[in-house]
Amino acid sequence: MKPDWEKLSAAFADSSSVVVADVDCTSDGGKEVCNGAGVKGYPTIKYFTDETGADGESYNGARSYDALETFTKDKLEVSCDITNPSECDEKEQGYITKMSAKDKADIAKEVTRLSGMMGAKMSADKKQWMAKRLAIIKQM
Repeated sequence: MKPDWEKLSAAFADSSSVVVADVDCTSDGGKEVCNGAGVKGYPTIKYFTDETGADGESYNGARSYDALETFTKDKLEVSCDITNPSECDEKEQGYITKMSAKDKADIAKEVTRLSGMMGAKMSADKKQWMAKRLAIIKQM
């Protein structure tokens, strides 16, 4: 399963809405995370959305790359389409408004800047917001 999980992580590394992560529940740092998420056996796959809340939901489907990718795309991946901003969150809508006022040269600079920063080390929520902005601006 580990190779498929790593492949899934790489496939969604630049996703604006999905973070694929793993936690070693046997390590000192991982035990607290796993206990808090109700993990009792290993390996356990959990996913977290607004609907599942902080406790998350156990994934019980097939564990091949294809099955994991299909589940992630169908159930977890969310993207903001600038042609239908009502489906975007408030922060994304604000970014669309802000960047819509820019000219093509400014937009190109922002794509270059954000693309360059995607490889930098940062918290998951900051990386997710950066990926969301990049996905939005690439539609312009």
